[in-house]
Amino acid sequence: MTSRRHFLRTAAASALTARAAATPPANIVVILVDDLGWRDVGFNGTRFYSTPHIDALAAAGMKFPHAYAAAPVCAPSRAAILTGRSPARLGLTSDLPVRHDLPFSKVLPPPSKAFLPLEEKTIAEELQSAGYISAAIGKWHVGGPRYYPERQGFDINVAGTDSGEPRSQFYPQWNGNPPITAKQGECLADALTDAAEDFIQRYSDRPFFLWLSHYAVHAPLEADPGVVGIYRRKIDPKDRQNNPVYAAMIETVDTSVGRVVKRLADAGVADRTAIFFLSDNGGNASATSNAPLKAGKGFLYEGGIRVPMCIVWPGATKPGATSNTPVIGTDIYPTIAEMAGIKRLTGSPADGVSLAPLLRGGPAPKRDALLWHYPHYSPEGGRPGRAIRMGDWKLIQWYEDNATELYNLTEDPGEAKNVATAQPAKAKELQASLESIQAPRPKPNPAYDPEQETVGLSPAIRAQLTSGTLPTPAK
Repeated sequence: MTSRRHFLRTAAASALTARAAATPPANIVVILVDDLGWRDVGFNGTRFYSTPHIDALAAAGMKFPHAYAAAPVCAPSRAAILTGRSPARLGLTSDLPVRHDLPFSKVLPPPSKAFLPLEEKTIAEELQSAGYISAAIGKWHVGGPRYYPERQGFDINVAGTDSGEPRSQFYPQWNGNPPITAKQGECLADALTDAAEDFIQRYSDRPFFLWLSHYAVHAPLEADPGVVGIYRRKIDPKDRQNNPVYAAMIETVDTSVGRVVKRLADAGVADRTAIFFLSDNGGNASATSNAPLKAGKGFLYEGGIRVPMCIVWPGATKPGATSNTPVIGTDIYPTIAEMAGIKRLTGSPADGVSLAPLLRGGPAPKRDALLWHYPHYSPEGGRPGRAIRMGDWKLIQWYEDNATELYNLTEDPGEAKNVATAQPAKAKELQASLESIQAPRPKPNPAYDPEQETVGLSPAIRAQLTSGTLPTPAK
């Protein structure tokens, strides 16, 4: 005969199970900013740019000072976030359009896909299978019409095209013809936010996934002249972050974040909506300074791959939390899946780990290292190479000559002192782990001409190389 104590225990367990089943799955919002540098936000130390709404969001959740993009340029980084798979595994390692053989290159980069294959499972498809409605609003940039968001699990696509960047940051002059209501002279970031707010309001009664991907703060650098003037008056000659137009563009993104957070609250779903905020790669050194980090977008140095990131998960994440655990874009897919209560994945985010336990205050995920494979010359002047971060140590190997650079990021976050010669055992250890990257490498260019090495670079990049702003390619 069942005892009264056993009956009460069973009844309590059933009640908890029923309550859990009745709890709506978490809504998911990913706010992805284009080319926003690691130090371009207040919670990472900017003094010139103003990001009160972004900082408030970070204060409400967990900040990740050691967050990384999976690639130093846009398209492969975005593909990695969407699939949880590394650019090397996807075969999508270059930005789009793919930059082909260059007359000045010492090596010839291997081919790179110009799209995210449809057979790759995206997080939107994962959530679609779990009953979510999904919207991709803003920049897509992982394939043309056959590979648009609506073919990759998103129910709604607003302004998502294969165009990497707009011709203007002001709508309706934008060249993508997005299906959103035109307001003469309206900032593109505001127009995208209008669409995001409408989506939240329209579907607040069911689980939703919002991928809000801003074209800002990527070039063209354009902003409201009045706001630009405010920042022009704030310029401090001692501060290397001093571009007033770029600052005004950051303000438009910050305003967007504030509007999205408020709309979630007004719709009554803020307490069950997880928000991810991050950039797709490091800040472009022609627009901002990533100091104390080295270089910027297009480079495997910290300024090119470390990004600002915070995650808010109501009821799980302690406000004001900070994790110094190194994390990377591929972690977002499995993290979202766990937040959504998905027990069995239909996709295969092979290179990411779920950050959900960490967000709940638990231990960091077990992982030996973070890896990067970028076998291309970037438009910003970056050289082909691969890199690994293991604990405090980071090693970069350049594909042109197999030269290696080793840094202790705790002691030297600016990667100023290469200690590969002084620490041969550590360099050898990381080099051995780096060999786990199985991907095509560049080949020597038989037509390489040292005298023409920088001919193909833009005047702006050549000027940066000459001034020492960026590392000069090895001869």
